[in-house]
Amino acid sequence: MTDPRAKVTQAVLLTTADETEASFYDAMQHADLDRMMQAWADDEDIACVHPGGPRVVGSVAVRAGFEAVFANGPVHITIEHVRRMETAVCAVHHVTEKVQAMGPDGQLQTAFVMATNVYLRTAQGWRMVAHHASPGLAQDLPDITEPRGVLH
Repeated sequence: MTDPRAKVTQAVLLTTADETEASFYDAMQHADLDRMMQAWADDEDIACVHPGGPRVVGSVAVRAGFEAVFANGPVHITIEHVRRMETAVCAVHHVTEKVQAMGPDGQLQTAFVMATNVYLRTAQGWRMVAHHASPGLAQDLPDITEPRGVLH
C-alpha cells in the first residue's frame, strides 16, 4: 500500500522551447522546486547564474540554487521582452524579467533582470540547459542593434 501523502513526480513532455520557458517561470511564481527541475535537462553540464551570483553547474547545484531562492517564497516575474533564435534542436531566448517583491519596509519593489535561457530538444522534449541572469536597468531601454563602441 502506498502512502497517499507521497508526492509523485512524473516526467512532463514539453513540446516547445516556449512551453519549457512558461513552465520555468510558472515554477518561479509558485516556488515549486520539483516543477522547476522538470524544466531542466537531466544532465550534469547544465548551468545557472543568478543575478550577481556565481555560475553553478550540474543538476544538484542548480537545484540547491533554486532551493535557496525559494526559501524566501515565490518569485513574481513578468517577462517584458523576448528575443528568440531557434533551430531544430536548440533555442536561445534573451528576455527582460520584471521582478516584483515586497521590501523590508512593506513596499512593493521592482527590479529588472536581463536573462538568457538556452534550451535543447531532448528525448524527453525541450529542456533548459542554461539560465544566465544579470541585473538590469530600472528604466525600459530599447535593444541596441547597432554597435555603440567597444564593450570589452
